[in-house]
Formats: sequence, C-alpha cells, structure tokens
Amino acid sequence: MAVRGARAWGRIIAERLRYNRGSRTKLPTAPRGHGDCDYRDEPTVTPKTTERFVIDGPAGPLEVAINAPATPPRGIALIAHPHPQQGGTLDNKVVQTLAKTFFALGYASVRFNFRGVGQSQGTFDNGAGETADALAALAHAKGRYGEIPITLAGFSFGSFVQTRVAATIAAERMVLVGPAVTRIGDATVPADTIVIHGEEDDVVTLSAVLAWARPQELPIIVFPGCGHFFHGRLPQLQRTITGMWREPAPIAVGA
Repeated sequence: MAVRGARAWGRIIAERLRYNRGSRTKLPTAPRGHGDCDYRDEPTVTPKTTERFVIDGPAGPLEVAINAPATPPRGIALIAHPHPQQGGTLDNKVVQTLAKTFFALGYASVRFNFRGVGQSQGTFDNGAGETADALAALAHAKGRYGEIPITLAGFSFGSFVQTRVAATIAAERMVLVGPAVTRIGDATVPADTIVIHGEEDDVVTLSAVLAWARPQELPIIVFPGCGHFFHGRLPQLQRTITGMWREPAPIAVGA
C-alpha cells in the first residue's frame, strides 16, 4: 500500500510539472504523517483573520481585536498590552505574537486597547481602570463564545493588569512576558504560570523578577542576551509558549 501510494503521489507531481513547467506555481508537498509538524499550516494573525471593532467600555468606547478559529475555540485568550503612556497598544509586536500563539493553539485571541489608546476613550488610571477595561473585553468575548476556559496573557504593564484580573475570575492559566513586577508587588500567581523574561531587560531587571518569584518558588524562563522587547526573539517566544502548553485533561467516562 505504501509503495502504491508513493507511486500515485509521483504521478500527481509529474502531472503538475507537465502543466506548470516554466511557471512559478507551487507544487504540492508530500502528505505528512500524524507525528509531523508544519508551521506553514498554522493559522496566522493577519488583517483577514482579525476582526477589529469598538464596544461599550467602562470609560466609553473600547477598541477590541479578535482572532478566532473557524471551529469553536478551545478557550479565550485575553491579551493585555504594555504601558499606554509609553507607546503600548494592542498592535505591539510581543502582543501580536501572543495573539498569534494562542490563535494557532485554537483559542479566540482577544486583544484590546486600554483607555486613552487608539479608539478607546478615557484617561490613564494607573491599573484600576485598565483592569476594568480588560474585564469589559473579556465579558464581550464570553458573551460571544460562552463559558469556555480563559487564559490571561500580558506583556510588561499588561502582565500587571492581568494579575489584577486573575484576582476576580477563574483563569485556566496565565502567561506573563517581561512582567512589571515593581507594580505587581507582593501579589502571587498560580504555580503553573508561564513567566518569560529577557536576561538583558533594562526596563524590568531580571534581578527584580527573580526577587518577586523567589518567595513563590516560581520558575522563570530566561532568554539569554534578550532585552525587554524581545527583538529578534519573537519566533522563539511563540515556540516556547507553544511547547509548554498542554491539552485539556480528558473527561472520564461516566464522570
């Protein structure tokens, strides 16, 4: 059967070569086994896969961007951006990478602009109002997709906001990238939280992150030679989170 299948595929290639000779048309790739992985098949965050709109927020209009799979999502990934007074937006590259990562994992990736950023109205509120913004975006997503697992992800200031959100909801898991631990203070996070930090971060020092994590015995993933904004390391960031993610636990028959 395997030989016959290979011969059949060879005939398909030959036919494509005959009709596409001299053109730039891509040839089909050979079928892969179930254990193979091809990142070209992953859904990607593009303008075509992004739904961008405004909802009613606690301080006025709140800008939201959603990337949702074609099939029912396995969960909602709420993603918060860096400090709004320092150029942070939902289009930040790290935030986009987080959205891309969870979109590829089958989640509805939900980003939003904090108050005073983009089309979101309001003024900076030092975390309290921004937490309300996050909860409003989450409420909209839950209204659309129902009561499904929620993952909280944030970058820098956004990580601080997500620790506040986590105090009010039950989250499946958290991902904190370059967390603003000086703002987080003594707040703790679940033991399975994924925390990723750059060794050479000059915005939030690695020593500060370790001092915050030490009393919790919380592991920190350190990217050697990496700064706060993960320049040149975004693909590695996606691979790291994807590699650490887990499938939902199977439901026992008769449970």
